[in-house]
Amino acid sequence: MPSLRLLKVLLAIGTIVTVLHLLLSPNLPRGYQAGVPPESPRYVYHHYTTANHYPNAADGAGQTPNATANHAPIEAALALPPLASTPGPVKACFVILVRNRELFALRASIRQLEDRFNHKYHYPYVFLNDEPFTDEFMRYITRFTSGNATFGVVPTEHWSYPPWIDQQKAIIARIKMGNVIYGSSESYRHMCRFNSGFFYHHPLLAEYEYYWRVEPGVDFTCDIDYDPFVYMKQRDLTYGFTISMKEIAETVPTLWETTRQFMRARPGLVDPKRNTLGWVTDQSLETYNLCHFWSNFEIARLDFFRSEKYQAYFDYLDRAGGFFYERWGDAPVHSLAAAMFLPREKIHWFDDIGYVHQKIENCPMDSDVNYGKCTCNPMSNFYLLMPSCTREFKALDADASLDISGLLKS
Repeated sequence: MPSLRLLKVLLAIGTIVTVLHLLLSPNLPRGYQAGVPPESPRYVYHHYTTANHYPNAADGAGQTPNATANHAPIEAALALPPLASTPGPVKACFVILVRNRELFALRASIRQLEDRFNHKYHYPYVFLNDEPFTDEFMRYITRFTSGNATFGVVPTEHWSYPPWIDQQKAIIARIKMGNVIYGSSESYRHMCRFNSGFFYHHPLLAEYEYYWRVEPGVDFTCDIDYDPFVYMKQRDLTYGFTISMKEIAETVPTLWETTRQFMRARPGLVDPKRNTLGWVTDQSLETYNLCHFWSNFEIARLDFFRSEKYQAYFDYLDRAGGFFYERWGDAPVHSLAAAMFLPREKIHWFDDIGYVHQKIENCPMDSDVNYGKCTCNPMSNFYLLMPSCTREFKALDADASLDISGLLKS
């Protein structure tokens, strides 16, 4: 009778033979064979190293920081064969800020997004990272994307400290916020600042009119049998969301007061009669109720963020330092901008899109929609819980504007 030690050796040899057979088998898809690249990947890799492509990212003196003659883009086209089908009817794309280590979480999300929606429309993807993407990442991701994919690097200037930030003060702030989610994270703050004020200026997004933000690890739980981009464009909508909630108060102690100061400093940018401020504050405009759209899912017009109004607001916030001295997130920044600059009819709740992020979900409660298209439980809808602000959003009158003339005079 063979010894236990011999059995273990034989088992190990058998495992190695099986793995080698699988890796080298000609019956496997080429992208999964050892050392064999996938057939005709539809992607282009762009490595941008400069801020000179971002004309609105100027410093206080009106000059783009660190702009030199060496800042020309470096582009390495790996492959870009024509697609078999025509892209969607709107100039739109998915925008995904992701790191190489999140490959498999994102791959699962993209597979769901394709199965639920994009296999019919083939919209392109723009992937952004604060470091170069690995070839493995690009090969594995494009295995599942039905539309063209481009991969870009975030310029260092947009993922680092601007010169007016006291980094020692920023360190102390992170230490003090150690008991708050992401409160001690430096990279999280860079991400929030990038998503608040720079992503929409990236050259890879220059040709697009609308974008749909997607994050690694999210789930899409319902078939989407219409085109949300077309829906937005036909109705002249500017911003769409699935989930809203209250922000953590400790992360934004001065955000609202800074926003009030901005409205006083730039009174001509906020229309007193066409805003949605009634969703985030009351008639006094003294306090912020912390409501915001959860921006990990948003479908929006890029020209809203590229507008003079929005850029002026971001620049004002950026100078105040709250992205680093507190923990201002892009979600409340986007939301307060929408409240100031958009009337109620320009904002849309996609209540029929099933979406889950970190166990918080939007699940259609219409039984006809849920029965035929979804796998989620409508009783798990975050809309039913107190932290949600979507009930208040739905309850807004068509005119949810607050007259801010009193604030502007104070």
